[in-house]
Amino acid sequence: MPIVGDAREVIADLVQAVQKEHSEGNTGDYSAWWKDLSRWRDTYPLGYDQPEDGSLSPQAVIERIGQLAPEGTVFAAGVGQHQMWAAHFVQYEQPATWLNSGGAGTMGYAVPAAMGAKAGVPDRTVWAIDGDGCFQMTNQELTTCALNNIPIKVAVINNGALGMVRQWQTLFYNQRYSNTVLHSGPDDVNPEARGTRVPDFVKLSEAMGCYAIRCEDPADLDKVIEEANSINDRPVVVDFIVHEDAMVWPMVAAGTSNDEIMAARDVRPDFGDNEDD
Repeated sequence: MPIVGDAREVIADLVQAVQKEHSEGNTGDYSAWWKDLSRWRDTYPLGYDQPEDGSLSPQAVIERIGQLAPEGTVFAAGVGQHQMWAAHFVQYEQPATWLNSGGAGTMGYAVPAAMGAKAGVPDRTVWAIDGDGCFQMTNQELTTCALNNIPIKVAVINNGALGMVRQWQTLFYNQRYSNTVLHSGPDDVNPEARGTRVPDFVKLSEAMGCYAIRCEDPADLDKVIEEANSINDRPVVVDFIVHEDAMVWPMVAAGTSNDEIMAARDVRPDFGDNEDD
């Protein structure tokens, strides 16, 4: 049923209409819908695999940042895999604590959004969850933060690639990687080094007046996050070197309908009404 009108006025009228229905006891019966939702959640729970090589899982990094963050922490995210994981694995309990660039997405959103949030609520902790690609779009604003006493915290989820595009190239283009690798490859001075190292995000952040740490070992994860949370007199940047092949699930491939959603690689949920399916 289409409604044509000014959005502000139409939404206000709809709110009144819904409130009137509720006041008359007409709230609807959603028990069947919640039963379906619960069944799907039980069958396809949110989770992730730990890397077999012992490297950091990006999902684990973001999950622990959320778990160790002080109450009322505000989170901002860039665009890409880290954005999806931040939406999935941080438990948001309060409104206005999740700042996210919607739509097609704006790479580089996290740092300036976090800066604005910290300026607006200076008594709260503010974490920017960023990727090594996004971070290179707007990291210069850390200078603004340092000079103006805006002590945000930035988690760079550094997998050495434009992760979301790499995921699509892995799944749909037979691993033909084009313009998604951000590290220089086997000719590096240290070929064993993971993640983006040019630029060196630790040195770059220190040059802009920040306290910077690099975390590569899962055993150091909690210690590093707690250290970052304890520093409130300047911006903090943590360069988390994570596994490059972690993927976001669920996802919908381009050109397909939402009922073709993939819960994992080659796994599609069964949304049938029969619970035994």
